[in-house]
Amino acid sequence: MSDGAATSVLIPTFRRPEGLARAVASVLAQTRLPGEIVIVDNDPSASARDLAAGLAAGSSVPIRYIHEPSPGVANARNTGFAAAGGRFIAQLDDDEEALPHWLASLLATRETADCPVVFGPVTPLAADAGPTARALLERLYARTGPQEDALRTRDWGCGNSLMDRAGITLPDPPFDPRTNELGGEDDLLFVGLQNAGVRFAWSAHAGVIEHVEGKRARWPHMLARSFAYGQGASQNCIHGSKVDYPGLLGWMAVGLGQAVVFGLAALPARLAAGPGMGAACLDKAVQGLGKLFWMERLAPRFYGTASRG
Repeated sequence: MSDGAATSVLIPTFRRPEGLARAVASVLAQTRLPGEIVIVDNDPSASARDLAAGLAAGSSVPIRYIHEPSPGVANARNTGFAAAGGRFIAQLDDDEEALPHWLASLLATRETADCPVVFGPVTPLAADAGPTARALLERLYARTGPQEDALRTRDWGCGNSLMDRAGITLPDPPFDPRTNELGGEDDLLFVGLQNAGVRFAWSAHAGVIEHVEGKRARWPHMLARSFAYGQGASQNCIHGSKVDYPGLLGWMAVGLGQAVVFGLAALPARLAAGPGMGAACLDKAVQGLGKLFWMERLAPRFYGTASRG
């Protein structure tokens, strides 16, 4: 069996019909097709069922629809992993569009680098964002790396990743249900794998476009994302088998410094050096606040019951 045939492309979705249709179409246009596409619908009302059935009709690749009514990003991913039949799991989010050589590149990098976890570049696209907002969006959603394949120490994030289940021992379940509303389920998994000695690789030509639309491209959501990313560093210190107090205090000290230094520099940097530098300072300042105020009661809720507005 070829690597392509042994691959399941996993697409979790929640009320994004246009994005889901675009993501599936991009997988069906790959130069190397997978053995199956697994759609996990996390909407309790199963709103993607009919769309998935329509996409499956006449598809050159088997498309399986799984309904996971229990709210939460970790629940959706865990259900997908349990249902997927492939040795290799390639993950694509429902706001992402894979370029034609995406899957072939991920699989080739896995083989040549002999790494069970592979990540590829993500390019955000937000058509209606202004210059500073676009610069911040690129910081929040872009994943960049070298121009050629390489070993990596980190590129955490499930969207645009490949895992070889024969080469790693996954937790059961793989994704921590405590992250259902907060997100960060992927970071916790990959941190654990890295601590267990699993090697990661970068696949330079396995690109996807992330379409940042609606409220995700607005300032309140973007700043909440920055804050949550900052919280992640501190929260990782409390999610292990025991609390890493020195690490937690260290990250809080870093956060205080970031908040003060970059908070004061954000406006002058924007005026003097342009949108990119202003967005960088703002992002670092807000992430600093997240490291300092890491408590879960202060964490923004992006998924699960929090998204059921």
